[in-house]
Amino acid sequence: MSNSSSITHFLLLAFTGSRQLQLLHFWLFLAIYLAALLGNSLIITTIACDHHLHTPMYFFLLNLSFLDLSSISTTLPKSMANFLWDTRDISYAGCASQLFFFSFFLSAEFSLLTTMSYDRYVAICRPLHYETLLGSRVCIHLAAAAWTCGFLNALLHTANTFSLPLCQGNAVEQFFCEIPPILKLSCSTSYLRELWLSAFSAFPFVGCFVFIVVSYVQIFRVVLRIPSQQGRHKAFATCLPHLAVVSLFMTTGIFAYLKPPSISSPSLDLVVSVLYSVVPPAVNPLIYSLRNQELKAALSQLIPGCLQKQ
Repeated sequence: MSNSSSITHFLLLAFTGSRQLQLLHFWLFLAIYLAALLGNSLIITTIACDHHLHTPMYFFLLNLSFLDLSSISTTLPKSMANFLWDTRDISYAGCASQLFFFSFFLSAEFSLLTTMSYDRYVAICRPLHYETLLGSRVCIHLAAAAWTCGFLNALLHTANTFSLPLCQGNAVEQFFCEIPPILKLSCSTSYLRELWLSAFSAFPFVGCFVFIVVSYVQIFRVVLRIPSQQGRHKAFATCLPHLAVVSLFMTTGIFAYLKPPSISSPSLDLVVSVLYSVVPPAVNPLIYSLRNQELKAALSQLIPGCLQKQ
């Protein structure tokens, strides 16, 4: 039996004991990471450089891409290094930092997705008041509120989680540090404090989820009343990417944290953790660029322009 004061490092979950498969996982994660890095960087650069995209919707999308890029950079590099060097170690401080930043970016992303649903609601349901309700100052305040909520939530949970005495060793049942596997290492009764805190902090996220659902109910009611097919298509084209990202984010996250214990297994938990921590940041740029004609047009102008300068 050990306590938290004697733990200097943690052991992350290994995907496999085979050296060949470890290298295969390294190259697979490297490809996913480079795809996420390229896709999100292109969106950030395109929106920042094209003044036609300096609107609230693209301002929030730029923030979302930055959060996705930051989130995947919190987990994958360390995991890839472990695959490459055939190790499972992560320092105590490194684990705490990883848990904090992953919680920070994940919480901020959910808050930002809620803000983006409000942006779509105002744009479609109250278009005449769009510039008034979503001026530049308001957009900055909303984005800052999303980042601040994420920071405070992560700080609260990280401080509370690592203040618990850890009596069950140092082997983390996950390929990166997050709250649930750390709680499994705590003493039998001490983890209840964090569970109560998690339940309490879940209320704002439930409120955000309800807000997103209500917003899209109102949006679809208005869109279906649009007489022209072209108008409906344009409205859906701006909403469906955001709705797809929200659905991917919510379904993978809910299944990961709320799945029944009866179907839980190490291999399933590992697959699910990859789905909600690795896949969304890599797929989101593709989702937003597929149906967004303005973004695709700006991107097609940006790439040739960069090539000509070189």
